[in-house]
Amino acid sequence: MSYVADSTSISRPQRIAGLTLTGLVVAFLTFDGVIKLIPISAVTETMTALGYSGDPMLARGLGVLTLVCALLYAIPRTSIVGAILLTGLMGGATATHLRVGSPIFSHLLFGLYLGLMVWGGLYLRCEALRRLVPFKTASD
Repeated sequence: MSYVADSTSISRPQRIAGLTLTGLVVAFLTFDGVIKLIPISAVTETMTALGYSGDPMLARGLGVLTLVCALLYAIPRTSIVGAILLTGLMGGATATHLRVGSPIFSHLLFGLYLGLMVWGGLYLRCEALRRLVPFKTASD
């Protein structure tokens, strides 16, 4: 079974919606990864406030990890692996915000929102994923 994006039975609106969600996620993660590579003072200060070391090398490592995951997600052939890795990354972010008592809807659940966009975009544009995880059967 091939997991490469197959658009044979995907309608044009579904493909556009999937690509739009994917583009938004990749744009956000690219921005996030780049500011961690620099790293700007807001990044190191935020990391310290979240209980991590403010070491620029740690920020750069997270930036590289974020960019690699975003790149894997953006490439159709590796998009499912990228989505799985991004799910783990967002889970870590959620756990961090839970640990420090961040506001629920703006910070704590942001990883959930982004994860839903990741998988929603992939589900809309990838027929193989829809066959793997069907929401309805052929008899519906």
